[in-house]
Amino acid sequence: MRPRHGGLEHIALFYRTRAEYLAAATSFLTEGLSAGQPGFAAVPGPALRALRDALGPAAGRIAFADMTAMGRNPAWILPRVQDFLATSGGGPVRYIGEPIWAGRPAAEVREATRHEALLNLALGLAPASVLCPYDTERLDEQVLLDAERTHPEVQHGETITRSAAYSGAAMPPGLSQPLPPPPARAGRYPFGGDLVRVRRLVSERGRAAGLPPMRVRDLVLAVSEVAANTIRHAGGHGVVHIWHDTRAVVCEVHDDGHITDPLAGRLQPSPGAPGGHGLWIVHQACDLVELRSGPAGTAIRLHMSLR
Repeated sequence: MRPRHGGLEHIALFYRTRAEYLAAATSFLTEGLSAGQPGFAAVPGPALRALRDALGPAAGRIAFADMTAMGRNPAWILPRVQDFLATSGGGPVRYIGEPIWAGRPAAEVREATRHEALLNLALGLAPASVLCPYDTERLDEQVLLDAERTHPEVQHGETITRSAAYSGAAMPPGLSQPLPPPPARAGRYPFGGDLVRVRRLVSERGRAAGLPPMRVRDLVLAVSEVAANTIRHAGGHGVVHIWHDTRAVVCEVHDDGHITDPLAGRLQPSPGAPGGHGLWIVHQACDLVELRSGPAGTAIRLHMSLR
């Protein structure tokens, strides 16, 4: 498995057992090491420990990260992968990324699936081979179907084939559907040019839900950045919905604007860039960000975990 002419190779590994997983993953990484290609594996903790053991002495030449931390917000993954590419000298690399695992909440799975699609767009010309494991015994069928749509190739055992469901680097139909509506219990707060009330409401609701003070500040910052973008670029007015459940405090900002860049906020802007810093800050500050945008308007849903 080698990058073709310096371009991205992005494979969904469908596995049934831990033995299948480890056989494919260790072969992928050690083949790369033999070719002088740096390796990086970001997988959930139990798989991480098993992969280290299976690699034996070769593990000392591989970079590792626990995906449950590195990819808690799926928008955090791509910058880490780009950092790996940037520090690898520009030559071919191997990366294993497992952003979806059994039991991951549905909203996080949605964004992790979108990450898989956006990776094709962001790294299309990178000299990288990427292997993404999917547990066919424990993941929902829709997750597996989406994997076939977001990966140009699929692997079963030692066999790699082209995915008939893959149709290019664009976001597959269905992955940009509108978000589920806010729950009936959510507070609804229209806003215009003055964000003082928005900041106060977010702070009050965050504290009442049990967010620690530092996380309240992060959430206020994130909502302020999104609302400020609304004022500057989307007609000057919008609506904030705020609610919480047992997992998180959630704030959604809706306006009439249209964000056309599918990677908005996912890639760190250069210091001198004229824009893009606000959405980057939002993605880094929150535990999950869901962004949906089209001609009818934009909804950005920000999650701050209570756990």
